[in-house]
Formats: sequence, structure tokens, C-alpha cells
Amino acid sequence: MLTKVLPYEIDPNFKKTPSIGLIVLATDYTIEAEFRLILQKFPTVRLYHSRIANSDSITPDSLADMASRIANCASTLTPGSEIDVIAYGCTSATVTIGEEEVFRLIKSAKPESLVTTPITAAFAAFRAFGVKRIGLLTPYIEQVNKSIIRCIQQGGFDVPILGTFEEERDSVVSRISKDSIENAVWEITQASDLDAVFVSCTSIQMVDFCGQLEKDIGLPITSSNHAIAWHTLRLAGITAKPKGLGTLYNKLLDSTELTTSFS
Repeated sequence: MLTKVLPYEIDPNFKKTPSIGLIVLATDYTIEAEFRLILQKFPTVRLYHSRIANSDSITPDSLADMASRIANCASTLTPGSEIDVIAYGCTSATVTIGEEEVFRLIKSAKPESLVTTPITAAFAAFRAFGVKRIGLLTPYIEQVNKSIIRCIQQGGFDVPILGTFEEERDSVVSRISKDSIENAVWEITQASDLDAVFVSCTSIQMVDFCGQLEKDIGLPITSSNHAIAWHTLRLAGITAKPKGLGTLYNKLLDSTELTTSFS
């Protein structure tokens, strides 16, 4: 048998293509599909996933338990090469572990990367919207809700109303229907004077109707996945403003957003 060693060239455009790493909970059936929906409008982006083991039961203890595995999951994203931005895909775990600690753990494995989380992205979205009074919808149990509310308030925003499905199992949250989410959003917007709505939890499916729901309620709205995908893209230097994703995707980050602790 004849073997020929053949020459090849490295594609010079490869490193110019923005790269995003996404750490996904093992119990999350939603975030990857929602990222794919959004990235259809950003076809040049390279997306890499790493899954982190976690319990299907979303409690303060199970959320905190993920901290010891975050750095290792980050290290499996494009090992041996750089990645532009890494997103940790859990709102409630970020709040439980601490935003700065999540940043530290990821950057211990990938020091060159910018980092974001759903709550980091939500705060950036609120600032981009120029809003103060946030209507909050979650699937969480009471203990987790209290932590989320406290975190948002400490971030400088008000939470006049909480709507919650009080579902502990992440695998069930991913199957909550569009009608249930739309009805819940409508109820909290009718019950309180709000500037915007935030739907917390990366397991909630909402990206494909977020833009229309925003028009229906007449207020800016974002979700964990909707916000983190936007923030990740903006941190990666992508400034495109595609239609159909709601008003958030018409917003850019200002210079101060690019010099805060996630960098």
C-alpha cells in the first residue's frame, strides 16, 4: 500500500471567527436549543459546549455543589487553544455560588476568556434597557427565589412582584408550556407597575416567542437564555442587530460594560 503525506494549510480566517464556550447543566434540556435559534442569525460564531453534572432537584445545596466542577468543565472547552467568551449556564447556581467566584473558577482554567453568567447578562440587559423596576418570573422554590430577589436588589434594581411556578425539578421546568409562560408574564405585568420583565432560569423555553411577547405586554422583556446569548455575543465583539429577537438585540454594550469584573 502506498502512503503519501500530503501538505495542508491552516485557514487564516479561523482565529478571526468569534468563539463561545457554554457550560450547560446536565439536567438542562433547553439552553443549547435556544442558543442554536439565536445563532442562526449569527452564522460565523463557533459554539462549544461542556456539560456539568448536577442534581435534577434545584435547591440551595444542589446548586452550591456544582462549584467544585466548574473549573474542570471550563478546561474541556477547546483544550490547548483560546476561546473568546465562556458562559456559565445557570442563573440560580451563579447567585448561590457567587458571581465573582464563578468568574474566578472559569478563569482559573481559561484565563484568556471573558466570562458571563445569566445574572451578569440580565444586569447588563437591565442597564441597556435603562430600567429600574423588574417584574420577576421564576420556576424556583421559595429558598431559591429569595436568593434571586436579594441578588437583583443588591444589583441596584427593584423587584415589585414575583411570579413563580414553584417547581423544584429542572427536567420538569424545561417542559413548561408557552401558554403557561405567557399567561404568567401577563399576570405579573397587570398586577404591578413595572419597567421590564425578567424570566429567570435557563431551562425555561422562551427565545422563539420573546420578541412577540414583548410587543404584547408593551414592556422590555428578557430571559436567562435570551440575555446570556446577547451578552456573550456582545462580549465577543459582535455588533449585529438582527430582527425578531426583541429590543435587547438592538442594544450594544457601552465601554464601561467591557471593563467590569467579568473581564
